[in-house]
Amino acid sequence: MKLDQLSNNVTKRVKRVDNDVLLPDISHQLEEIGFIPGEQVTVMRRNLMGGDPLMVRVGLSTFALRKQEAALIEVEDLGDHD
Repeated sequence: MKLDQLSNNVTKRVKRVDNDVLLPDISHQLEEIGFIPGEQVTVMRRNLMGGDPLMVRVGLSTFALRKQEAALIEVEDLGDHD
């Protein structure tokens, strides 16, 4: 499941950040701000009608992400492991 598909107030774990050939630097930037495998992540709320931005908590930090950015972040249940 991708982060942009996650329901509000559900906590998952970051599995990986996918590379996007159209946005090559975004994946690296997401990892730099804390979206790394194993970190807990929660979509706290979405803009009106489910649009951009999404307010996302990763670890102890909160960020506003566009849906396009959130779609690069694959999440898994807290109990899942590779």
